[in-house]
Amino acid sequence: MSLFGSLNIGVAGLSANSAALSATSSNIANVNTVGYKQATSNFSTFLNSAGSEGGAAAGVTAVIGQDVTAQGLPITTSSSTDLSISGNGFFVVSPNTTSSVLEYTRAGSFRPDTDGNLVNAAGLYLRGWALDSQGKVPTDTGNLTLINISSVSGKAQATDNLGIQANLQSSEAIVSPYSAGDMAAGNVPPEFQRTVNVYDSQGGSQPLTFSFIKSAANTWNYEVTYAGNAANVSTSGSLYSGTMSFNSDGSLANADTAIATPTGNITLNIPWAATTGLAAQSITINLGTVGGTGGVTQYDSTSTMNASTVDGSPFGTVTGVTVAKDGTVTAQFSNGLAQDVYKVPLATFANPDGLGPMSGNAYMATKASGAANINVADSGSAGSVASQSLEGSTVDLATEFTTLITTQRAYSASARIITTVDQMLQQLEQLPTS
Repeated sequence: MSLFGSLNIGVAGLSANSAALSATSSNIANVNTVGYKQATSNFSTFLNSAGSEGGAAAGVTAVIGQDVTAQGLPITTSSSTDLSISGNGFFVVSPNTTSSVLEYTRAGSFRPDTDGNLVNAAGLYLRGWALDSQGKVPTDTGNLTLINISSVSGKAQATDNLGIQANLQSSEAIVSPYSAGDMAAGNVPPEFQRTVNVYDSQGGSQPLTFSFIKSAANTWNYEVTYAGNAANVSTSGSLYSGTMSFNSDGSLANADTAIATPTGNITLNIPWAATTGLAAQSITINLGTVGGTGGVTQYDSTSTMNASTVDGSPFGTVTGVTVAKDGTVTAQFSNGLAQDVYKVPLATFANPDGLGPMSGNAYMATKASGAANINVADSGSAGSVASQSLEGSTVDLATEFTTLITTQRAYSASARIITTVDQMLQQLEQLPTS
């Protein structure tokens, strides 16, 4: 091994330790970077002549990589769009709103931009599946779109169910004669009447009036009419006419005697006029339980409506979003309703440590990593998504400072090799030529 070989070894040592110092410096600088993976320096020797008998000059090289599979500790935050992953998955992101290039990251500090698109601190846009009205993922799971929390401006829900708790006074006089529709037509005044508001398909409040008269012992006739603008419905008169019967103890016997099997429910169909633009509406009205006293009863006490329960909701605006562990993004509305609008998928790789690093603490798929597999969160090895949580850096400062010292010593030693060889070469040059 020549002096020049030793000189090259010293240079190789300087180069390798410079690379290691760069990795350590990057780790220290990114100790607070969300989702950052510690850079690693792996040294290996190389020979200038493999298999030589007299020994070969052994140099050194440093290979810099990242321990991508290591997971940082979760950090609790107050933002529902701060996301972390417990598992091996990566968020699928793109560098801008129009790019079809996909990158992958664990940095989940997402916030809505001015257009409502979720973007993290590095400017990477989160992508996911837009759910249909049934909350289902698209058939083409490769169809990933920007997740935009402003895409749903509001939501209303039509009334499907209405429950009534009331008492009809048993000592009321029997009204005769009576024919269905007489109360709506004004031919017979009701002995008891109350109005209940329901919601249409656009969230509007619509009044329905319930009118009752006693037509026989333990028997009451009732009509349901629309109490709003008559032009809103495509029919005139009552929307529903029925006869309800009671047992001798005042409990409900049948909500409508026209129905052979005793029941406590009736179905009201509201034929909204085409000019209203409203969807046809069917409401199940619960008047009680057969043989029970939890709905409409008949006791010798003043007729009264004790309570009414109506589902549905008026129009409400988006007040925020939540993200479930399976990645489902749910919009919350001011009227108390909620709607699943997106699902955040997670990408996995056969060899995550083979991913290529990108700016913004992101990665790209490479031949070494294998292609991305897009998975539903909270299934398999992809892991689950945690809202109001961020993944911390995997850097340990104590370890990095120790590495910093040893790298500096190794660098100084490599420099000493060069100065020593230089001195030896100078001595060689000073040898007499004769």
